[in-house]
Amino acid sequence: MPKYSRQAENPTKAAQAGGTHLRTHYKKAREVGAAIKGMDLPAARRFLEDVLKRKQAVPFLRYTGGCGRHAQGKMRKTPGSKVGWPDKPVRFFLDLLKNVEANAESKGLEPENLTISHMQVNRAAKMRRRTYRAHGRINAYMCNPCHIELIVSEKNEDVARPADLPRRKATRKELAKRRVASGGGVEAEA
Repeated sequence: MPKYSRQAENPTKAAQAGGTHLRTHYKKAREVGAAIKGMDLPAARRFLEDVLKRKQAVPFLRYTGGCGRHAQGKMRKTPGSKVGWPDKPVRFFLDLLKNVEANAESKGLEPENLTISHMQVNRAAKMRRRTYRAHGRINAYMCNPCHIELIVSEKNEDVARPADLPRRKATRKELAKRRVASGGGVEAEA
């Protein structure tokens, strides 16, 4: 079993999946992961399938160098409308979502009730190749693979607050603010 950077808060209501040394660009995979973090599992799958069909775009927030601009960036309120459609990382994430869904079903969890609670993309060791240049020189020709891990968990049910809770005691700071707001706090001397 691979080692994860974080454990689920309630392991009985969570499932996880991950991949190591995936041959896709780290920077693009990070942006795809950031886009789907916090989404429901079916919504994340729909979003990624729409990205493959070019109906929606992945917002590029951190690694924006050389990234184009498109009107689809307005759908996600992307700064500068910097978006992209990174096919290869999206396919890897779709495979991981399928895997984590199967892991959840084997634990008896309903995939419709799951949200992506943790997503992490790390750089993997670069794979070295070389390219031959003019005048007998050789340059590095490396790829930037990544490790991806996902944890999905069931949404917690909201608990209603009881109406008969006692009011908490006001702090000294809150009492001082009330005094200042009501008259300045200094008595006029005669």
